[in-house]
Amino acid sequence: MNDSESSANASDLAWFKSSYSGAEGGQCVEAAAGTGVVHIRDSKVVAGPVIRVSREAWAAFVGDA
Repeated sequence: MNDSESSANASDLAWFKSSYSGAEGGQCVEAAAGTGVVHIRDSKVVAGPVIRVSREAWAAFVGDA
């Protein structure tokens, strides 16, 4: 499942960045757990689009990374 949604719909989520992200503003993503999905966005464009993937897809991605 890979569909976009407005970040306004995801504004109430608790977003987090990787502990490997530095404060220098590099290329980072943020993720937030939703009901049955994980929301992903560009940390530099928080009002931009949000991608949703299944929790299983997110776990596989993190496991491979």
